[in-house]
Amino acid sequence: MNAEIVSLPTHPPERNRASASLMTETRARIDTSAFTINLTGAEEVLHWLDVFGNDHPVELEVGSGKGLFLQNAATADPARNFVGVELAKKYARGAAERVAKHKLSNVRVWAGDAKLFLARQVRPASLRAVHVYFPDPWWKARHKKRRVFGAPLLADIARVLVPGGDLWVATDVEEYHGVMCELVLGNPRFEARPWPELKAPEHDLDYLTNFERKYRLEGRPIYRAYFVLRSDAE
Repeated sequence: MNAEIVSLPTHPPERNRASASLMTETRARIDTSAFTINLTGAEEVLHWLDVFGNDHPVELEVGSGKGLFLQNAATADPARNFVGVELAKKYARGAAERVAKHKLSNVRVWAGDAKLFLARQVRPASLRAVHVYFPDPWWKARHKKRRVFGAPLLADIARVLVPGGDLWVATDVEEYHGVMCELVLGNPRFEARPWPELKAPEHDLDYLTNFERKYRLEGRPIYRAYFVLRSDAE
């Protein structure tokens, strides 16, 4: 899959100590309870109708970070529900605050291990799409076993996607991109599709994730892949 590069100028707003303190106080007051998933037990299997109160299609992001994808995707398509799973509690909290601030009732965030969440909490054939963007590359050879995208995760993705469901992946690490593509294409249930044509961002936050924004503004290549779970595969 070819990398897409778009370089745009950016002028982040300056923030003094007073405004930073005010922001901290404001964030502390945000109630995220309506935008987070609370599990009663480690083995609880979720029913999306109970979580969202509707039967709209559900998409899940593995490693939602600061929540930019969740915000943009949920705003663009209010007829779909989105779940963000983030291991780092600080970022999960920030993502929940972000969607709470924008009152995105079609988003829920869970703080924890996405591998365990998919394996334990998600019912078979219950997700319309899974998104895996800029997972930690774990550069050292002895650490690569910690990578989130591996055979066990892919097996669970294949289990939880509906037939014809989508798997979207992106990374700035070419080697990791190759590993992910090899894994997915090694599973006969998936087939590759072309990534939709990229357009220049319309505003400063019109990016896939915060990582993508940073890398594209730096002119670094982004490696993307899009797969579909075949409906005719056993």
